Formats: sequence, structure tokens, C-alpha cells
Amino acid sequence: MIWLVGGILLTALSGVPGLFFQRHGDGGERVACLLTLAGTASGLIAVVSTLCSGHNINLDLIWSIPGATLALHLDPIAAAFLLPLFLVVATGSVYGLRYWPQREHPGNGRKLRLFYGLISGAMILLLTARNGVLFLIGWETMALAGFFLITTEDHKKEVNRAGYIYIIATHTGTLALFAMFALLGHTSGSLMFPDIQTLPIAGSTLIFLLGLLGFGMKAGLMPLHIWLPGAHASAPSHASALLSGVMIKTGIYGLVRLTSFFAEIPVWWGWTILLLGAISGIMGVALALAQHDIKRLLAYHSVENIGIIAMGLGLALLGRSYHLPLLVSLGLAGCLLHVINHGLFKSLLFLSAGSVIHAVGSREIDHFGGLLKRQPWTGVMFLGGAVAICALPPFNGFISEWLIYLAAFQPLKQAASTLGMAVLAAPALALIGGLALACFVKVFGITFLGEPRCNAAAHAHEASALMLIPMATLLAACAWIGLLPTTIMPLLRGAVAGWSGSSATTLAVDTFAPLGWVSMAGWLLLSLLIVLGLWLHRRSHNAPRNIGTWGCGYRFPAPRMQYTASSFGDFLVQLFNFGLKSERHGGKVSGLFPSGAHFSSHTPDAVLDRMLFPLFRGSAWCCRYLRSRIQNGEIAFYLLYVVLTIIALLTLFTL
Repeated sequence: MIWLVGGILLTALSGVPGLFFQRHGDGGERVACLLTLAGTASGLIAVVSTLCSGHNINLDLIWSIPGATLALHLDPIAAAFLLPLFLVVATGSVYGLRYWPQREHPGNGRKLRLFYGLISGAMILLLTARNGVLFLIGWETMALAGFFLITTEDHKKEVNRAGYIYIIATHTGTLALFAMFALLGHTSGSLMFPDIQTLPIAGSTLIFLLGLLGFGMKAGLMPLHIWLPGAHASAPSHASALLSGVMIKTGIYGLVRLTSFFAEIPVWWGWTILLLGAISGIMGVALALAQHDIKRLLAYHSVENIGIIAMGLGLALLGRSYHLPLLVSLGLAGCLLHVINHGLFKSLLFLSAGSVIHAVGSREIDHFGGLLKRQPWTGVMFLGGAVAICALPPFNGFISEWLIYLAAFQPLKQAASTLGMAVLAAPALALIGGLALACFVKVFGITFLGEPRCNAAAHAHEASALMLIPMATLLAACAWIGLLPTTIMPLLRGAVAGWSGSSATTLAVDTFAPLGWVSMAGWLLLSLLIVLGLWLHRRSHNAPRNIGTWGCGYRFPAPRMQYTASSFGDFLVQLFNFGLKSERHGGKVSGLFPSGAHFSSHTPDAVLDRMLFPLFRGSAWCCRYLRSRIQNGEIAFYLLYVVLTIIALLTLFTL
């Protein structure tokens, strides 16, 4: 346990020494990086020792705060969330040395590193907390540190707007969690986390709904995702990787932990989470396809992947409701493995996008182009992350989605007709995967292929080694899970056993046995790709290098002849226009010799921009109107208010 406590303290306080260093020096950022690496290594030792020993780690100390106890608990469920956390925090810290150096950002570099460490330590604390008050302390610390990370560049209006939306949304969810823990403590008789499957089903409905609101808001489940796109786009790229790859998973952790407390799971719990997951997955990837800002695009893909994770959890809950152990095992294993996988490949994509933004100076996809020749290593890293997020072998995204596919087909083997509807999760997952593939074909093609679309892209340079090494580390982790999935199975078996109450040994043989064949197929595919690549390289070795890429018959292709982010995805975006309501501008031509035309599109967020902002603006107008009528400056009306108040008070106290 000393390793875990050391990891929390070292990571959380890693940015404090930098406050005493000069603004224009690099000593503080190096100290912060070293402390972060030491803290993550210490925490990783605790996780590995727990998994190797097969015994959970517990710490219980008396605390003077009423209802609170310094109670920490490290089990396989927490370990599944901590493993990607340690890797993403460590790689992001190293990446930030060159992406956000103190010398170039003297005004906010120390602030960024302080809250980067604080949010990391807070997440380790809440993932291992076994007391409701301690959990909420970690949760609120994480929320506030996240706000300061998002508003690192607080001199920009759009950044402050994203930060305020985030803080309103996250505190709305936190209020729901306060109520949830109060009800949970009343039911269990203590603010300590109950043992698994010990709480009765009576009175659980409100607890679940409050938890779904609070944890779903943090996770970004639709329609609770309103804070996520702007926040992830506004933060520095390595902070975006932490927010998207790790922080939003604390919401999933809360749902997983909460549902483990109850002895029986109502059927509608599983259907609700499964439906919300399907909606989040499909609409999240559709919104991503319509984006022009590369970081907003990746942020909406986080909504998509949270939907996939929720689908796995929903299937596992249905398995518990219908007492189907195989459905429970496959659903929860796919859910938790996708938590790990998404943390890896989404962080890789944000770091790769940060390398592009660092070189070009823009987040707009239409300002990129031809970067594969200028940033070949960044292009390879981004391509690897794109293959993983599209669930293509031989990378890790395929493994977790394959497990969820297997879970989705399990209801076909049962006689229960209502459960058979869960098989619709499979086509929903297939649709999500197809749209994700189309989206990343767009992003990679426009960003790295073709010709530069602006002068900055034409003179872009490759990232430094301190930025490439963290990306390569994450890519290697994605390949590791994709090619050697059996190495992660002991962790998943322990987590499934801890959540469902089953014995881990009963899940060892039958449930995950096909992963050995998947691993062999992945190695075979990788070998074929290597052989094909070497053959193409050898064949093109003597080809002339002064001939440009085929330009569809144009002798002198110009950047404006290439696809834009709007035109490439317009057809698919129009298929979902019933929910997206995209605004299209121009693009119509007429006649045999039409004049030049310009096409662009804009897709506001369906919930935030189309519903909440108009609602709040209308409410504000009504309040202003009422105030102008009530406070009209006429003394006679004010005297009337006094008389009416006196009459109301006399009536109240004389009854």
C-alpha cells in the first residue's frame, strides 16, 4: 500500500516545486516530469504486485471528518482503470516538455503542470477510494483541476466559454452524486462502499438514476456530453489526451462500481445503458464526421467510444438480470478492455494531432495536407491510432469490440424473446465501426496526403524525439494488446469475478479461449503487411522521384482541387441530417460553364447549441421581462408590494 500512497502524493504534488522556479527557465518542468514519472512508476508497482499476488490491497485509517475514513482499496476493477492512467500520465508529462515548454509559455506553463499533476493524483485517489466522502473529495479535486487545465489559455474567449460550460456541467453531475451517496449511505448504513451484491433492490431506482446522471455527465454519454467537445478542443493536446483517455472513464468506473453493490439488477437498467450507449456511439461518430477542427473531431470520437463501452456494460447488466454468466463475462470484459484500449489509442491520436498543430499552428483540417512527406513519423503514429480506433486488426481496438460482438450474439441462444432484442447491438456496433473508418479516412487523407493547403503546412517539420517517444510508447501498447491479448486476460477475469461474484477460475477456460486464435491471426496479418510493404518498397526503389502524385488528369493540380473536410463527408453527414441539422453554405453550380463556387458546412451540437442555449436565452429574456415589469420605478407599485407582503404574512401566521 505504501507504493500506492506514494504514487498518489508524488503525482498530485509534482507541479508544486515548479512554482518556485523562474518563469522563463526549464528547471521546474523537468522536476515536475521526474516527479510524475516517479509517481506513476510507484503506482504501477502497486498495481502489478496486486495482480501478481492475487490479493487486494486495503488501507483503513481513522479520519476526523464526520462519515469519512481514509479507506483505500485496490482490486482488479480499479486496476483496469489505473493501468491506462499511469501510462497516459507518464507519456503526456514527457510529451509536454517539448509541446508546451516553459520558456515559450511563461504565463501559463507552471499552471498547466500544477493542475496536470493534481488531476492525475485525484484520479488515482478516487479510483481506489472505498469511502463515499473520500471519493467525492477526489472527484471534486479532479473536476476543479480539469477546469484549470481546460482554461490554460484563459486569454482566449472560446477557451473560457468551454471552461464555464464544463464547470457548470461537472458540478451538476457532482450535485447528483452528493444525493446518490446520501441515499446509498442511508440504505447501507454507512458511507463506506458496500461489499459486492449486498444491497437490496428496494429503493435502488433513485440511486441508479442519480448515479447515471452524475457519472454519465462525466463520461459524456449523450445527451450529457455537452461539455466534452469544447473542453477537449480547448486544452493543450497532452492535457486533452488525459481528459479524453482517462478522466471521462471515471464516469464509467462509477457506474461499474455502483452496479456491483446490488444483489439483483432490474432489467431496465441494462436496457437503459445499452440504449444510451448505442445512441452515443452512432450520433457521436456522425458528429465527428461533420467536424473540421481535428481536436473537436477526436472529442466526438470519445463520445462514440464511451457509447461502445456503455454497450458492453449494458449487455453485462442484462446478463446479470437474466442470470447468464457468459453474457456477463463477455460484456464486462469487452467494456473494461475497451476502457484500457480507448485510453491508449485516443491519447495516441491526441498527441499525434498535437504534433500536427504544433507544426502548422492551426486545428483546422483544411489547413493541413501533404504532411506525410514532412512528418512521416507523426503520420505513422496517427495511422496506427486510426487503425486501432476503427477496430481493425492487428491493433487493440479490434479485441475489445470483438468481445462485445460476441456478447451481443449471446441472446440468440436464449429462449427469452425480450432479451433477443439485445442482438441489435451488433449491427449498431457495425454501423459505428463503418462510420469511424470513413471519418479517419477523411482525416488521414486530408491531413497527411495530397498537397499542402497553406504555407505553414508546406514548411512543417517533424516533431522532436521527446514528442515522438511517448507516441511510440502508446502505439507499442496498442500493438501489444492487439497481438498478445491473452496477456491482459488475467486482469479481466479478476475484474469480472469481482463484479459478478463468480469465481475467476470458472471464467478461465471457456470464455476467452478463442483469443489465442485471434492472436495467431493478428501475427499472420502483420507478417503479410510487412512482406507487402517490403515488396512495394523494393519495387518503387528505382521509381523517379520528381513526378507528383496522380492528379486525376490535371497537369498542375492546385490545393483547391482537393477534397475539403466538408465535401468529403457531406454524403454521410446528410444521411444523419435528421439529428445533426447541418448548415450548408454554397456548393451549387449551374450551366455548362459555371462560375467558381464555394462549399462549406457547419454542424452545431444538437443538444448544447440547438436545445440548451435557446432554452437558457429564452429563460433569460423572460426573467428580464418580468424584472422590468415588477421593478418599474413607480413608488405606488412598491407600496402595493409591501401591503401584499404584510397581508400574506398575517394570513400565514394567523392560520
